[in-house]
Amino acid sequence: MKATETNFLMFLKNPKQLVIPIYQRTYSWTKKQCAQLWNDIERLAKDETLSAHFLGSIVYIEKGLYHVTSVPQLLVIDGQQRLTTLSLLLSAFSEVLDEKIKTCETITAKKVRNYFLFNAEEEDDTQYKLLLTQKDRQTFIDILEKKEIKDDYSKRIIENQKYFKDNIIQSNFTLDQIYQALNKLIIVDIALDRDKDNPQLIFESLNSTGLDLSQADLIRNYFLMGLQPKEQETLYKDYWFKLEMKFDQLQDSSYFDRFIRDYITLKTGVIPKIGSVYEAFKSYVIGNPKLTTKEIISDVYTFGNYYININLEDKDPDLEKIFHDIRTLRVDVANPFLMHVYNDFTQGIISKDELITACRLVESYVFRRAICGIPTNSLNNTFASLSKEINSNDYINSLKAAFALKTSYRRFPSDEEFRRELVVKDLYNFRGRNYLLRKLENYNRKEIIQVENYTIEHIMPQNKNLSEEWRKSLGPDWEAIQSNYLHTLGNLTLTSYNSELSDHSFSKKLNLDGGFSDSPLWLNRSVSKYTDWNVNTIEERANVLSERAIKVWKFPTLSQDLINVYQNKKNQKGETNQTLESYADTFN
Repeated sequence: MKATETNFLMFLKNPKQLVIPIYQRTYSWTKKQCAQLWNDIERLAKDETLSAHFLGSIVYIEKGLYHVTSVPQLLVIDGQQRLTTLSLLLSAFSEVLDEKIKTCETITAKKVRNYFLFNAEEEDDTQYKLLLTQKDRQTFIDILEKKEIKDDYSKRIIENQKYFKDNIIQSNFTLDQIYQALNKLIIVDIALDRDKDNPQLIFESLNSTGLDLSQADLIRNYFLMGLQPKEQETLYKDYWFKLEMKFDQLQDSSYFDRFIRDYITLKTGVIPKIGSVYEAFKSYVIGNPKLTTKEIISDVYTFGNYYININLEDKDPDLEKIFHDIRTLRVDVANPFLMHVYNDFTQGIISKDELITACRLVESYVFRRAICGIPTNSLNNTFASLSKEINSNDYINSLKAAFALKTSYRRFPSDEEFRRELVVKDLYNFRGRNYLLRKLENYNRKEIIQVENYTIEHIMPQNKNLSEEWRKSLGPDWEAIQSNYLHTLGNLTLTSYNSELSDHSFSKKLNLDGGFSDSPLWLNRSVSKYTDWNVNTIEERANVLSERAIKVWKFPTLSQDLINVYQNKKNQKGETNQTLESYADTFN
């Protein structure tokens, strides 16, 4: 390794081509970071006593590429973001000169381009001092060549180049002063030799804080950096890039990191800390020396597609129906287990119906616990180890037993507990209220009702100043009844006539156009059979709905013989016994 402090412009001026490897992340500096650089340059322009400003290091491999050209080609390992940003600034500077918006005595537009942006005597791609990766490359070339920007352009490249151009034009400093400031920029030029240096170790040490790169970025570089360029390109294009494009659909860059964390959890049964996913991944790879880089990347790609299907959209309408419900519950901690059963389905170990059954068990387990107010902090460990409790020869029964035999804070609430909590819970202020009413409404229904088109209606109104008719209907304890039952299951329904129903009497709500008796919804038919609304009818309807809920979110029922078999197996492993009596009403 050779490390040299050097002037940035002199570094660029010598004939060379800096190539960003295909696996490196695309340009990602924001305007905030560009503004910080621009402020530094204006400070250098203002204060003539400042002789230098250190930018950081640019690390590259001297023998990085597999083809030989007349210009040295350097594979950039670290520093590509600042290198790209400064090149955008220089291109903006040359445009201002070329368009004669401002004058400069020190340097011409042609010299800026030939010294710092182009290898003047070269042709084709070799003429460019900097070759970016993916769509960044073509966008930057179009800027340099002053061509029309293509539709599929790199947004950050365009925005930041324009930012610098606008600031150069509007600056109170002359172009000569700005150019002199650029001449004060210093970098550390670090040249590596592929045959002698370990680029990955050096890269890790330079990015040890983990602030600049995501865990997924580090893992991608870990895989691809040590490979020959041809193999890098093949594995990146065939697997990693395709996966990144799919994850881009999730509109949140953190999903890729979360997937990698769930993947490691799935493979090891241990949940890595959020900031230690990269280290956990390296440990997993080192612990499986027989697996090739291609085999691991291919496996990551496979499970990444499962993750996308689960968290974005599955093309199979039957699977999408259950995954949509699970997404609604926001139960991300279940992803390691869901990917496991999805893989078993694609491998032919279980059928699609069995996959759906397994997912429905997850849905019921999570929702029942939410209704019963059981803390969620144990769920990540529960789902991390759940796949180990499955007997592949008795897949669904063993999964049901694993759920049914959980105790204490990991328990699967029984029908009795679920029913008891459901009828008294404040559901109006419950995050999953729309999901709850949607599922109750659409149980065993082929023509699905889209509850998004309806609003929540309180049958007994929320208005504390109830009308005389309502007070008479509820009785002398009307205030206590309204306070205790207002937001509970028995008093809630769906309607598109919320404003029309308003605080009217029950009789009017029942019989007006669009009222409960005129509604196509099952939830409203369960109201329309009553002629009065009071504490008894609220409780009676709540019991009807809770019985329906038990059918929607089913407890994992098994024969007593099977429960005994799996209980004995659990006892042999030294695990805590389950009290079967508490679940007696759910076993057949």
